[in-house]
Amino acid sequence: MATEKADEKAGEKAENKIPADIKKMSFEDALAELEEIVGDLEQGDNKLDEAIGAYERGTLLKKHCEAKLHEAKARIEKISVGPDGDATAEPVEIS
Repeated sequence: MATEKADEKAGEKAENKIPADIKKMSFEDALAELEEIVGDLEQGDNKLDEAIGAYERGTLLKKHCEAKLHEAKARIEKISVGPDGDATAEPVEIS
């Protein structure tokens, strides 16, 4: 039981490390690749190892897309109307 939990935590840590090639992707490119992976997996024509690899990459692409959306949401929420009626944007730190 303790070994299963350790293996699960190690898997979660590995999933949280997004590879550099994915980090460089725009939201649109990452989403397009994710949609392609989902389509391939839905067809069910892949060998098991290929399907697992595609699923893992899809998980990383999903996390990257979620992070990009979070960044965009934070930027949009920080746009406000100043006292003169003009829109102003404040810098946002994303953690």
